[in-house]
Amino acid sequence: MTRQILVGGVPIGGGAPVSIQSMLNTRTTDVEGSLHQIQTLADAGCQIVRLAVPNQEAVEGFRQIAARSPLPLVADIHFDYRLAIGAAEAGAAKIRINPGNIGGPDRVRAVVDVCKARNIPIRIGVNGGSLDKELLQKYGHPTAEALVESAFSHIKLLEDCDFYDICVSMKSSDVPTMMAAYRLFREQSDYPVHLGVTETGTAYMGTIKSAMGIGGLLCMGIGDTIRVSLTDDPAEEIRAAKAILKAAGLRKDGVNIVACPTCGRTRIDLIGLAKQVEEALADCKKPITVAVMGCVVNGPGEAREADVGIAGGEDCGILFVKGEQKQKLPYDQLLPALLSYIEQL
Repeated sequence: MTRQILVGGVPIGGGAPVSIQSMLNTRTTDVEGSLHQIQTLADAGCQIVRLAVPNQEAVEGFRQIAARSPLPLVADIHFDYRLAIGAAEAGAAKIRINPGNIGGPDRVRAVVDVCKARNIPIRIGVNGGSLDKELLQKYGHPTAEALVESAFSHIKLLEDCDFYDICVSMKSSDVPTMMAAYRLFREQSDYPVHLGVTETGTAYMGTIKSAMGIGGLLCMGIGDTIRVSLTDDPAEEIRAAKAILKAAGLRKDGVNIVACPTCGRTRIDLIGLAKQVEEALADCKKPITVAVMGCVVNGPGEAREADVGIAGGEDCGILFVKGEQKQKLPYDQLLPALLSYIEQL
């Protein structure tokens, strides 16, 4: 089991449920716009949100946002240790920084001192696209070993200051490299890890890459908090993250929809019906499995573990519960009957 840190009121590691994070794409100086996006992410199921703090004006924006945010905030800092100190004093629940990139030991200790005084953890964020030149020369390119060595070099700087309230990420846009880095790190350390595949692209490919990398590691028991990075509305990151956690068996809240891929026996618009069911139950919080199957012959048997389901036949279909037929219905009544049954559960 990993160590545990607290980000605001959200535990990370130590056996706590895997938490979901995202990052705002608003300017931190846009206080109202940032707060609106934070609320949207919170409503979608986000638990921790990160904001870029590139300058002193952003520190002041961060302060105003932190005072009103419904979610704990992570300050994303690059190079300037003064911004890390300012964000910590402005209400950050966590600081994301690489200690080796902010100057000498005195600057690292200055950041550590303010974080210690406020019980603020630090995330060390190693990225395959920004490794030290020495590591690139040593390994030739951003290998898993290079990412892990970089992570431990940053960890040492914090441990030398007697600071251990640490979370680590080792992101890469290459899924096998990212997975290998986290596996290697886990063999050598019990610090909690933040999982993510970086620069994944748009929602379609980005979700696939994230499901492979993040989901694969979660199924191995590696990962304490996650961010799905997409070139899209940040709310899409939350929806993808929740789906990955469900697929990995780590979340039971909300509806799990199973549907067959159609075949020559299908006599209904199964694709359209499945999409209608998914849309109608998007906000349902009941921890149930719902099946949408293409034929009444095999459908209920293949989906007998579902709490409730519908299966289509020739211009009609059935509503079934735990594999047993409950009602035979005309096609146009299948969806209303399914939703009515779920509403009564």
